[in-house]
Amino acid sequence: MATDAASRSSVPPSADAGDRLLDAIRAQLPSLRLLDDPVDREEYRNDETAYLHAGLPLAVALTETTADVSTLVRLAAEHRVPIVPRGAGSGLSGGAAGIEGGLTIALTRMDRVLEIDRPNLVVVTQPGILNAELKKQVADAGLFYAPDPASYEICSIGGNLGTNAGGLCCVKYGQTRDSVLGLEVVLADGRVIRTGGRNIKDVAGYALTHLFVGSQGTLGIITEATLRLHVAPPPRSTMLAFFPTLDATGRAVAGILAAGIGVVTLELMDHETILAVDDANHLGLDREAAAMLLVESDLAPAAALAELDAAVSACEVAGASSTLRAEDPTEADWLRQARRLALRALERQGTVRMEDVGVPRGRISELLVAIQAAADRHGVRVATFGHAGDGNLHPNFIFDRDDPRAAELTETVRDEIFAAALSLGGTVTAEHGIGLSRREALVDQVGSDVIDVMRSIKTALDPLGIMNPGRVF
Repeated sequence: MATDAASRSSVPPSADAGDRLLDAIRAQLPSLRLLDDPVDREEYRNDETAYLHAGLPLAVALTETTADVSTLVRLAAEHRVPIVPRGAGSGLSGGAAGIEGGLTIALTRMDRVLEIDRPNLVVVTQPGILNAELKKQVADAGLFYAPDPASYEICSIGGNLGTNAGGLCCVKYGQTRDSVLGLEVVLADGRVIRTGGRNIKDVAGYALTHLFVGSQGTLGIITEATLRLHVAPPPRSTMLAFFPTLDATGRAVAGILAAGIGVVTLELMDHETILAVDDANHLGLDREAAAMLLVESDLAPAAALAELDAAVSACEVAGASSTLRAEDPTEADWLRQARRLALRALERQGTVRMEDVGVPRGRISELLVAIQAAADRHGVRVATFGHAGDGNLHPNFIFDRDDPRAAELTETVRDEIFAAALSLGGTVTAEHGIGLSRREALVDQVGSDVIDVMRSIKTALDPLGIMNPGRVF
């Protein structure tokens, strides 16, 4: 069995080690912004994961170059101080939450697009740039970056890479990993390596690029990425379909996919989410529906019309109670934005804990029923939305803001939903990552032998166990 490298950093480093590290950083990087005031450090304790009890960082380093990151990692290794890489802090698994006495390396100042290479349809970027800003800059060049998390306006590319983020376009364009061609990575001893490049086809050695994507900073720190682009598609054509039952909604998803209808967006909102979104945005949605689908095409107008006609037919065969189409791109953007803001609409009603599970796409309706059943057993209100075209749903548990049992009930219902997803051949996380909050569930999903293999990789790349220890395992 492989040695668990992470366990060697489970105990906070000594105060002396921390002080020596800070002295070394100030000596070798005198111009680096280093936050060591308790008030400043407190802002980096947690990410967006609810009910998480994370540690207070020793300090927060605001890096500006790959050389900064390399020096910091080398010094942390010398002093045996754990490291937490952090982007915008919008994650939902605790992957960027603080470690008591550890050094948080914040990459938010490394936020430049370094090159837009139109002939090769790639962009080279630093990790601190927000997803929305990267999209805007490549759009100004007539190009399109596909990965599209609902939080795209506030999440960073580095965070997207760390979790292999998904989003609203995955059904057509895939997850973040499918848009990554190459990386620059700082390893656990401070060395800087490059993986991949601008080639579409490259099978030289192990697929290290894909290994680092989704590793949540446990194997190295990504400081630059070469990402795949597309020629900008036309404005999307958008439709909504409402259904009287969850089963009919699931049949519609299966019907659209089975017919080979290549929509760019296939999103689901259940009854509770419809009500919350309609209350917040006054869209005139069908408030009696058990669920609705948001379906979009990014083809040219005539082809998009045909694609949505086919989607309407699939929805009607499945038992849709009604369908409607956006009249113009502005209305389409409005409807899409309402789906993006579904979580914010739910948060108006209380404390919300969002979860992230996935199943084979043909079992969406079974997962919806299982989610509701688990919540009903424990008297917890749940609202579910997500990426139906990928089989990825987000159950959201809603509590009164002063409910003392919120954290306990969340864990109970969550564990039952995890078990249901696994029984359907699914996963305990489709896009948010294991991080700190789903470590035990990972063992249930993949088994001890796979965990041993993962630990062996971790030990080989991080023998001291300083890279985001306690995450994933």
